[in-house]
Amino acid sequence: MCGIVGYVGAEDCAPFLIAGLKRLEYRGYDSAGVALVGESGLEVLRSRGKLSNLESLVLRKAPKGTLGIGHTRWATHGRPSDENAHPHSFRGVAVVHNGIIENHLELREELRRAGHTFASETDTEIFAHLIAEEVEGGHDLLQATRRALRRVRGTYALAVVSETDPHTLVAAKNASPLVVGFGQGENYLASDVPALLDRTREVMFLEEGDLVRLRQDSVELFDGDGQTIARQPRHIDWTPVMAEKGGHKHFMHKEIHEQARALVDTIRSRTALETGDVVLDGVGIDEALAKSLARVTIVACGTSYHAGLVGKHYLESLAKLPVEIDVASEFRYRDPLVPPGSLCIAISQSGETADTLAAMREAKAKGARTLAVCNVVGSAIARDAEDVLYTHAGPEIGVASTKAFTTQLAAMLLLALKLGRLRGTLDADRAGKLLQDLRGAPALIEKILAREDSILAAARTYSSARDMLFLGRGLQAPVALEGALKLKEISYVHAEGYPAGEMKHGPIALIDEQVPVVVIATRDPGRGHGQDTYEKIVGNIEEVRARGGKIIALVTDGDDLVSRLADHALWVPPASAFIAPLLNVLPLQLFAYHVADHRGTDVDQPRNLAKSVTVE
Repeated sequence: MCGIVGYVGAEDCAPFLIAGLKRLEYRGYDSAGVALVGESGLEVLRSRGKLSNLESLVLRKAPKGTLGIGHTRWATHGRPSDENAHPHSFRGVAVVHNGIIENHLELREELRRAGHTFASETDTEIFAHLIAEEVEGGHDLLQATRRALRRVRGTYALAVVSETDPHTLVAAKNASPLVVGFGQGENYLASDVPALLDRTREVMFLEEGDLVRLRQDSVELFDGDGQTIARQPRHIDWTPVMAEKGGHKHFMHKEIHEQARALVDTIRSRTALETGDVVLDGVGIDEALAKSLARVTIVACGTSYHAGLVGKHYLESLAKLPVEIDVASEFRYRDPLVPPGSLCIAISQSGETADTLAAMREAKAKGARTLAVCNVVGSAIARDAEDVLYTHAGPEIGVASTKAFTTQLAAMLLLALKLGRLRGTLDADRAGKLLQDLRGAPALIEKILAREDSILAAARTYSSARDMLFLGRGLQAPVALEGALKLKEISYVHAEGYPAGEMKHGPIALIDEQVPVVVIATRDPGRGHGQDTYEKIVGNIEEVRARGGKIIALVTDGDDLVSRLADHALWVPPASAFIAPLLNVLPLQLFAYHVADHRGTDVDQPRNLAKSVTVE
């Protein structure tokens, strides 16, 4: 997502900061800035748009300083603008920040009552105010930062400089990555290794709760209580390209492994477990409007369409709204009916998908209210929609979408919970339980990622197959479609996804010893919504076995029945029916990835495909 760089040493650091930010451009951003501390104090330069705009500004202004921080921002709080760009400063303190402050509204109001005025719409600016208060209270920069962090709930990779201490850079980590680089007479900071590779290969990755103080000749590491931590730097041999990928072989693999973080960023600050409520900045639907809705139409393409199919289940089950879903490229060519009280939801990772934009505009022209579920701030679909629900997946470099899909599912579940609460179809207790389940999903994702070796083994076993079927029922049927799409996109293996109940209506004719069948056969431990399909999916497995087909089954931990029937069992942790799609897609993504990698295809840039389809 956003990029951070920092420097403390003896040389003018502006060139290093700009060069480091350039090496982080692959992460995506909408604005950039630097803060330098020199003989004349603190100087902050920021610019919306491409890094070249900031570079021109730096060349023109020629700021000087041997201490500095830089940032490329992907907007979360506040639109892309010069004012909202990082670094943010207050009374001689400047900060850059990746992450989200969950209690930013209450902190902002508290600071306003104390006489503070704010220059931006961001949550990050609060850090500058809190730390400046502590510095003015007589604390050094490390103590001031630690004390300020105690007042904050949320995620952060934070870097701080102050003109009161022109030789110190302080940083802290909680759920967002930071790495320290060790030099000779200078030290460095970055959110990712590529920014440092031209200076050093000796690095230290910060861990949760770490604070670090960098000076020209020292790096000191502390825990949240101020106790010193001893940790040795490590030497890395990554090439610059490997470093951009975080050591992963492909961007797609890296992005699969980023899904827990992406979900945290999408969920955080939007959930109130105690009241079962959801807060969605950018969505202006109130109780009266929610109750007046008569129908929802979802328009999307590809992976986003599959997310929409899951979203249909969520909205109908939780908000009791009838939902129609269309492939966006078909919607406007059939003169669709858009009755009064319609809400059109357009789902698009890029926000620039031409067919989805056209479909949304068609619905809007016919009187529908429009809502975008989108990953890119300020994109065409986001600009045209009346409401916007941003996912916070961060940039996706690999053409085959992974983390965008899971964050779209999370966003659709949040929206369904929000509408259910507003319409009175969902009580606080049930909503709170579902929100708790959703907030627990990132930890379950990490458990699945830790089992990658077993998925790799299955992928290599079946990588020579020419055809595969993917089957699922209920909420898992769209996941089967997505699994098949991933495989065909990147490995060029012909794959089809079906609702399992459709197997006897045609696809069963394809099954023989040469056609592996992937079956999503997980079960809800609460025996709730959708549980009645478990026995039916077991029946489908038996039908495949009777025809000699090989079974690769997604199996819930502890389910001995399905694991005995399958040739390969891919284990997933127990989860409720509404959370299971976010988990079950991961083994399918990894399976597709390892099949493609074993076959030697171009995983990140598969033939004939583009990341954003901006033409019809």
